This record gives sequence, structure tokens and C-alpha cells, in this order.
Amino acid sequence: QVQLVESGGGLVQAGDSLRLSCAASGRTFSTYAMGWFRQAPGKERELVATERWNGQNTYYADSVKGRFTISRENARNTVYLQMQMNSLKPEDTAVYFCAARRIDRPEYEYWGQGTAVTVSS
Repeated sequence: QVQLVESGGGLVQAGDSLRLSCAASGRTFSTYAMGWFRQAPGKERELVATERWNGQNTYYADSVKGRFTISRENARNTVYLQMQMNSLKPEDTAVYFCAARRIDRPEYEYWGQGTAVTVSS
């Protein structure tokens, strides 16, 4: 059974930090590209950061460059995808989703249920 379970969201003030985590199991996610997406109220889902299975080809949206850092830890049966979010801004308020795709496919196939981040000004 494939599971992607996010955690770490919450309510913080502008300038604070949060660390999101996603535990992915049920596939060999160590060989998958994984990423973080977010969806703010009334807006479309957007890509925030991605990382290929080998830690290369890391991508960040311009809006989070220099503030967010994506990383992963490949354990035996579970991959832990994390994102350190520093200097949070009210515009970072959104539900954040973890996702995974095979590196030979463009579409993200597996998704978590999301974790909410609210940044107050």
C-alpha cells in the first residue's frame, strides 16, 4: 500500500521557521523524484521544490529560493522527504503536499493528504 504522510505544518508568525516532513512507503521511492507542492486558498496548486532520487537536479520556485531547502533520507522501506522553511511570509500560507513520480514519467503519481501552513503577519 502506497502511503505519503506529511507532517510539520502549523500556525507561525512572519519570519519564523517550520520543517515539513513526508514519510513515503509502499514503493521504491528511493529511486523516484519527489517534491513539495502547495495550494493557497482560491489559487491553483504550484510546485515549490523538487529533488531527484540521487539528490541532484534540485529545483526551487523563485518565490522560495534562498528560504526553503528540500532534502531526503532514504531508509530501508521508507523515504523521508523534508523541507526546511525559513523566513516565512504570509504569502507562504497554503496546504503543502508531498508528491512522487517515476523519473521516466513527467506526472506526479503519488500524493499525500497535505499539511496546512499558516503564516500570520
